[in-house]
Amino acid sequence: MKILVVNCGSSSLKYQLIDMETEEVMAKGYLERIGLEDSFLTHTVNGEKHKIEKKIANHEEGIKLVIEQLLDKDYGVIKDLSEIDAVGHRIVHGGEKFSKSVVITDEVEETIKECIPLAPLHNPAGITGIEACKKALKGVPMVAVFDTAFHQTLPKKAYMYAIPYEYYEKYGVRKYGFHGTSHRFVSKRVAEVMGKPVEDLKIIACHLGQGASLCAIEGGKSIETTMGLTPLAGVPMGSRSGDIDPSIVTFLMKKENLSCDEMDTILNKKSGKLGLSGVSIDDRDIEAEAEKGNERAQLAIDNFVYQVAGYIGKLAVQMKGVDVITFAGGIGENGISARKQICEYLEFMGVKIDDEKNNCRGKEVEITTPDSKVKVYVIPTNEELMIARDTAELVK
Repeated sequence: MKILVVNCGSSSLKYQLIDMETEEVMAKGYLERIGLEDSFLTHTVNGEKHKIEKKIANHEEGIKLVIEQLLDKDYGVIKDLSEIDAVGHRIVHGGEKFSKSVVITDEVEETIKECIPLAPLHNPAGITGIEACKKALKGVPMVAVFDTAFHQTLPKKAYMYAIPYEYYEKYGVRKYGFHGTSHRFVSKRVAEVMGKPVEDLKIIACHLGQGASLCAIEGGKSIETTMGLTPLAGVPMGSRSGDIDPSIVTFLMKKENLSCDEMDTILNKKSGKLGLSGVSIDDRDIEAEAEKGNERAQLAIDNFVYQVAGYIGKLAVQMKGVDVITFAGGIGENGISARKQICEYLEFMGVKIDDEKNNCRGKEVEITTPDSKVKVYVIPTNEELMIARDTAELVK
């Protein structure tokens, strides 16, 4: 069975074609700047990249371009569209409607549309991807895999905000959490690596990239997470503020005469490490500047590490203990220094980092000493494979 995994952004399209017999990635790619003159696709097969520069007006044209590459006579990986058995779509927000992945029907699609107010940038892109695949791959079954679904096991005391209850009833204002597909993959994988049932473990999963969230997983279920109604909450990120005093919003809007949209842009696109450092959203750029003595760059790093460590402590309290901590995402998998600094905050919990084991990037490895009371692992995430597995299981 071959599964095409599709992840649509507002102006982008990521994809992988996975052979589920071996779980091998046959081809993958990233189409950027959809709707602009200089759109281009980077298509990768066997590590070899092919760049196609072509004006792509919309996602429907984008899907057609992707299919052309999969069928290409020189570097294609399938001979006929009939080889694609199903399509798995990453959908960001399923609200309270979806607690697991589902086969896409007209009714499911309408329900995803109903969740657009909760994810106005992401869900419309997901719908666009579904519609584009419907036209390009007629009759091929499709599955929606939701970022929020894994967190539908949060208890009410964890997901409710202490604001007037009517806003939950009227608008669904509550904590939803994100990165659920990643947290689910990592928790299952670390249990396999440790040779223990996931149901027997208390796991704190740290997905740390330009977007970042932590999740407390007990008995294989999410019981708390750091992102909230939107992906803005929790730890500071590349350009997102993370948690702040809510009154800062109204204070700055009054002082700077800002509109709601302008304030939203500041919090989502001009804050976080970018806002503190004034350098970049990319950790590599920030670390390079910090090494040159840039104090604001160092502050951005210190603030991030401090906040992540603090949330690990909070989640450990809420689970009444922790057996294992995992790192995933761009920073989690590659940030040797960040992992070390975070773990140093956790020495009081019995975490003992092994510097030699920690000196690696992008590898699945335990980075603690044999006598560490809490184990720490780097587990590279694979959201696409998780989506493909869900899709294959539902289609079968």
